[in-house]
Amino acid sequence: MTMPDAEPAHWQDRANVAARSVTGLFGRRLLFLPGTHLAAVQWPSKHLKNLLHPWHYWWQAHYVDCLVDAGRRELGNGATPAARFNGAHHPSAGRLASRLVTGIRLRNAFTFVNNYYDDMAWLALATHRLQSLAEETRQPGRRRNARVRKTLTLQFDSASTDDLGGGTFWSKKRDFKNTPATAPVALYYARTGQEAKAQRLVDWLNAVLFDQARGLYVDGARLSPAGEVLVENNLYTYNQGPVLGALLELGGDANLARAAALVAAVAQRLTVPGQRILRCDGTGDGGLFTGILCRYLALAAVDARLPESARNTAQELVTATAEAFWAGRRPAGRGAASATAGNVLFSIHAAQPADTTYPPGAAVELSTQLQAWMALEAAAAIHKSRE
Repeated sequence: MTMPDAEPAHWQDRANVAARSVTGLFGRRLLFLPGTHLAAVQWPSKHLKNLLHPWHYWWQAHYVDCLVDAGRRELGNGATPAARFNGAHHPSAGRLASRLVTGIRLRNAFTFVNNYYDDMAWLALATHRLQSLAEETRQPGRRRNARVRKTLTLQFDSASTDDLGGGTFWSKKRDFKNTPATAPVALYYARTGQEAKAQRLVDWLNAVLFDQARGLYVDGARLSPAGEVLVENNLYTYNQGPVLGALLELGGDANLARAAALVAAVAQRLTVPGQRILRCDGTGDGGLFTGILCRYLALAAVDARLPESARNTAQELVTATAEAFWAGRRPAGRGAASATAGNVLFSIHAAQPADTTYPPGAAVELSTQLQAWMALEAAAAIHKSRE
């Protein structure tokens, strides 16, 4: 049975419910080591192997980003113990995110370098935001954050080559360049003062991977044995998100016009038929996709440089999707005495209730719960900015 959507009604309260649920159900120390945090990839989780195998680096990177979202709300509410999403006697969201970054490094064989450049780009974006949060709360992040940026920037520089005319390689195999890697790397460059590099990557995306007919960015391109560029035309919701973010971060008339058009194309082609709810892409990695898109649509919704119609469309998409996730939630536990009491589970698909996609007894994937959390944080950010 789904839970009534009238309590709590405030978007920040709803985001806090999601934050408490994900951290409570999935979060734990890595191998019981103090000062660490990591998320199990599945719930229920009674086995140590769930922390050790399989390893989803980029799921954890988005977990960092979600905690930064919660930390920013804590900051907006005074950054006091009483403002913490999980109560005054628990660590702040920022501190928990810092422990998570430590856990990622240890679990990733004592390094932040990974075989996939898109994975590293997501962590670079998240740690950059974490550092900004630390500075604003007057609790400067560890030198580690600077080392993360230095290490990963070198990785991005090595992967962003002139092969295929530009773009960023997806993996260390260096045989495929795609939107999932190029877009977040471009956004990272733009946010770290490397606008020329960012614009070159965006220009390559526009020239090679932008589908004019659909107004959206397709997956990637590789060289054929004959030396021809072969484009893979699959469309994924999340690819549109970091492109939108990079366009907004870079600014300028051309980029902003593309951003407005991209919002319109998302509304036309990536929603549930007849509704403003964004489509979702299942479990596994796909369980993150719609949440990522919501994160960047939220930036468009409050960007005064965009036409009002684009801002309103972005807000409608995020709000309708978050409302659907919230309305379809179900309790994680049964009864007030349950260890999971107060925690909730969200559906795989926003347009379907969690009782349908995750009936009692089903194994629940971390990615899908982070997705709903991201959507709720995006809605909270929009409504906070418009208060």
